[in-house]
Amino acid sequence: MASPSSSPPPSVPTLNKSLNVFHLWGIAVGLVISGEYFGWSYGWAAAGTLGFLITTLVIATMYTAFIFSFTELTTAIPQAGGPFAYSYRAFGPTGGFIAGFATLIEFLFAPPAISLAIGAYLHVQFQTLDPKIAALGAYAVFIALNVIGVTIAATFELVITLLAIGELLVFMGVVSPGFSWSNFTHNGWAGSDYFSSATLGGIFAATPFAIWFFLAIEGVAMAAEEAKNPRRTIPVAYIAGIVTLVLLAFGVMLFAGASGDWSKLSNLNDPLPQAMRFVVGDHSGWLHMLVWLGLFGLIASFHGIIMGYARQIFALARAGFLPHFLGRVHPRFHTPYIATIAGGIVGVAAIYSDNLIVIAGQSLTTTIVTMSAFGALTMYIMSMASLFRLRRTEPDMPRSYTAPLYPVLPALALGLAVLALAVMIFYNIEIFMIFAAIMLLATGLFFVLARPAVAAALR
Repeated sequence: MASPSSSPPPSVPTLNKSLNVFHLWGIAVGLVISGEYFGWSYGWAAAGTLGFLITTLVIATMYTAFIFSFTELTTAIPQAGGPFAYSYRAFGPTGGFIAGFATLIEFLFAPPAISLAIGAYLHVQFQTLDPKIAALGAYAVFIALNVIGVTIAATFELVITLLAIGELLVFMGVVSPGFSWSNFTHNGWAGSDYFSSATLGGIFAATPFAIWFFLAIEGVAMAAEEAKNPRRTIPVAYIAGIVTLVLLAFGVMLFAGASGDWSKLSNLNDPLPQAMRFVVGDHSGWLHMLVWLGLFGLIASFHGIIMGYARQIFALARAGFLPHFLGRVHPRFHTPYIATIAGGIVGVAAIYSDNLIVIAGQSLTTTIVTMSAFGALTMYIMSMASLFRLRRTEPDMPRSYTAPLYPVLPALALGLAVLALAVMIFYNIEIFMIFAAIMLLATGLFFVLARPAVAAALR
C-alpha cells in the first residue's frame, strides 16, 4: 500500500506526469468557472444584491487566504489524493479518511448541479429538450473524454476555459450600455435596511452561493501527481487562478445586477442570458451567442470536476480506503477509468432522485450546491489543521513554497471556514443532517471494514 507520505512505489498504480503550468491554470479556473454562470444568483434571493456583495467579499477573502496557504501542502505532498494525502500525513488514517470523503462529497455533488445547468442553457434553445436528458448526455460524453487520457482532457479543459473567460468578458461588454448602479442597489438588502436582523440573516444564509463562485479550485491538488515539476508549476497556477476567479466573480455579479431587475434573476439556472435580455431584447444575436458559448463555462467546470472526483476515488482506493477495483488504471490510457465511471453513476443517480434530495422546498440545484459546500468547508478545515500540524511535527519537510504571513493567513482561512460552516449549519440544518449522516456512516464503515487492513499494512 502506498503511504501518502511519499511517492507510490513502482508496484502501486501511478499516473502519467504530463501537465504543464498552463494546463494546471486551466484546471484551476475551469473547475470553478461554471460558478460565474449559474448558482450564485440564488444568493440574491437570500440576501439581496448588497447583502450578497458583503457575503461574497468575505468568502473571496477566505478563498484567497486558503489558496495561498493550501499551496504549501500541494507542493510539499504532490499526490492525486490531495487533501486526503495531507490529512493522512498529519492525522493518520482516520483524519485522511474524513478529509478524503468530505472532498469526495464536494466533487460528487457538484457535477449533477452543473449538468442540470447545462440542460437549462440548452433548454433555452430547444424548448422540448428535457434538461435531465441533456445532463445524462453530458455525463456520457465527458466521462469518455476523461477516460481517453489526461493530456487530451487537460488540453481540452484549457481551451474551453479560455473560451469561457472570453464569453464572460463579452457578456460584461454587451450589457455595459445598460449598466445602472441604481438597478443594483434597488431593494438591495434582504431586510428594510442594512441594520435589520433580516439583512444580517440573509447575508449569512447566502454563504453557500458565495462559496459556489470559488468552489473546487482546490481540485488542482488532485492533478498534482500528473504535473511536470509540481513544486514550481502549482504555485503559479493556483495564485493566477484565484486572481482570475475573484475578478470574474465580482465583474459578472455587478454587471448582471446592474443590467435590470435583478430580482427576476435570483431563482434561475441561467441568469446571464436572462440579464442580457434586459439590454438587448429577446431576439438579439448576442443572446443566442451567449446561450451557446455560455455552455463553455459549464462544460469546463463539469469536465474538470469529473477529473477531480476520479482522482480522489482513485487515491482512496489505492490506499485501501475504498474497494481496490476503484483504483485500477486503464492499461492503455493510464487514467483511473473505473473511478471515473463510478462517480458518474452517483451523479446520474442524484439527478434522477429529486424526491430524495430536495429538502425543505428548495430546488434540486440549491440542495446539491449546499451539500457540495458542506463537503468543501469540512475539507478546508481539515487541510488548514493539517498545515498547522505538519509545521509543528515535520518542520524539516521539504517545502518549495511556504504560506506567506504564516500563521496569520492560514489562521484567517481556518477561522473563516469554521464561521462559514457554522452559519451554513444554522441555515441549512436539514441538509447538514443528511451530510453528517453520510459522513458518520462512511466513517463507521471505514472503521469496521477498511481501517484494520490499513493499520496492518502500515505496520
